[in-house]
Amino acid sequence: MAEDKNLLDSKQSASAAQFNRQSDRYGKSHILADTRDVEQGLRGVPFPAGGTALDVATGEGHTALWLARRGWKVTAGDIAPRMLENAQKLCAEAGFGIETRLFPAEEMPFNDGSFDLATVRVAPHHFSSPAKFVREATRVLKTGAHFLLIDGSVPDNDPKTEEWLHRVEKWRDPSHGRFLARKVWEDLAREAGLKVVRSELYSRKQPDLEWYFETAATPKDNREKVLESVTNASEHVKAALQLGNEEGKIVWWWPMVSLLARRG
Repeated sequence: MAEDKNLLDSKQSASAAQFNRQSDRYGKSHILADTRDVEQGLRGVPFPAGGTALDVATGEGHTALWLARRGWKVTAGDIAPRMLENAQKLCAEAGFGIETRLFPAEEMPFNDGSFDLATVRVAPHHFSSPAKFVREATRVLKTGAHFLLIDGSVPDNDPKTEEWLHRVEKWRDPSHGRFLARKVWEDLAREAGLKVVRSELYSRKQPDLEWYFETAATPKDNREKVLESVTNASEHVKAALQLGNEEGKIVWWWPMVSLLARRG
């Protein structure tokens, strides 16, 4: 693993510490091991022979492995060294080699026009500057290359649900930054020089709040705040997020954005 020394801001440092500490919770049993959203997001994207792909904030490497299986030459980046170690191990166990690089999403240690594809999945809500990240992703793409972003989002035109969701997520995981609406991501992409191919908002079921507490190592006081907010959530919020109880487990449907864009 090649390391790039960068001074991290406070939000980046918090994310690095959180994901180093909790890295082993994001392995094969994590819901992100299901990569059907990646396949759906990249539909119609040509896979050039020997094409180079950059997976930003790779986590445990589930997206990197999906790309490697399909012939991409993959570089996986993350802010947490333990995540990169686990991502490399995941790919190696499946028979694929990837390069790993340690860097924050807002400062990529690559030359302009280095990649045919850049992906990021369920991570940008932790980023220090989403706008800077999109500019960096655009910079390292070749002309005609594609950019895929998948992340938690908020319902369109529903500020009440948005604020409830942000408050609960910040308690559950203090390294959480902010979910961005689909339109905001579209605007950031266009401002960076990307052409939006498609942008979709859909829902993904989150299976068990207790599991999420364990994954994020949520402090006890914060767990109580989240549970109180769930109990006292308005009927509007409950309906918007399909928030409910199934066999003793608190479940909800997380709004997700999938945005595919192209440079040039």
